[in-house]
Amino acid sequence: MANLIKNYIQQNHLYSVFFAPRGNVRMTNLGMQIAQQYMTPFDQLIGIIGEAGSGKSMIIKGMFPGLELSNDDNGVNVRPLPILSVDEDEGFYAPHTYHMDMRFETGFTQLHVLAEAVQCALKKGRRVVVEHFEMLYPILGRNADLLIGVGEEVLVTRPTMFGPLPQDVSNIVSNSIIYRKMAHTAEDLLEYVLPEDMVLECIHGDVKRGFLLSFDHKPDIDLYDVEAKVRELIKQDLGVSFYDEDHIKIGEAIVPCTGPRIHVRHTGEIDNFRMLKEVFYDETEKRYVIVGLVGERWDYETEDLNRIAF
Repeated sequence: MANLIKNYIQQNHLYSVFFAPRGNVRMTNLGMQIAQQYMTPFDQLIGIIGEAGSGKSMIIKGMFPGLELSNDDNGVNVRPLPILSVDEDEGFYAPHTYHMDMRFETGFTQLHVLAEAVQCALKKGRRVVVEHFEMLYPILGRNADLLIGVGEEVLVTRPTMFGPLPQDVSNIVSNSIIYRKMAHTAEDLLEYVLPEDMVLECIHGDVKRGFLLSFDHKPDIDLYDVEAKVRELIKQDLGVSFYDEDHIKIGEAIVPCTGPRIHVRHTGEIDNFRMLKEVFYDETEKRYVIVGLVGERWDYETEDLNRIAF
């Protein structure tokens, strides 16, 4: 019956794409949405793919509230790795869901041992959530029931015998994460040069290769001027680093940030920052929107900015 349910889902779903949002709260909410829309109670193997700091852990926490992550800094890295004792966990209080970070665990345990532990857990009907799943797949010999890639965007797919393969997803998200880091850093630089009252009022949004800031009232700012100020900070090639869960450091300045781990290391790494020189009005949301972009310039940078290209 479980396989019938999975097969029914697989009939129509190739993949779904979401903006990878800035901030822990928004990433966690996206994880909740993915779990509700795409996961079934019969999915045992969940593969998560993405670079360090991309937000994989926040996605997992949203999908599986209360799951103890084996690489959680606050948990001082759970030792010994619980899944290695799955054969002994037969009691009433045995975990149903295990977590594993392949990139972290291979520093302590051989790959084939980790693969055997996952196979054992699956045979016992447990669920396993694996970060950096592309490292495990070649030796495990089976794909994930649900595969999630986190880069510039979040890809959700339910692989069939014909793919997609984990390495293909890894290639996509690894190549695109730089645009997300550039956009998030540029967004913080823009907030750094804006008046404080404007920053407190704005709501963050996403757009392809960039970001949105929206306001209740039309902002009284010179977009050419703020663009020039941000470009000057980029030119200075200031260091950008994690400070705490709510702040980053730009040079010596401590700046509020809800996504402090997703940034380039120096402002000079931001390529081709620009503001669209118009304050847009969103009729649906009844809000005024300004847009910042990074990366290569596109021919279409207004109505069709989120164009889907095939």
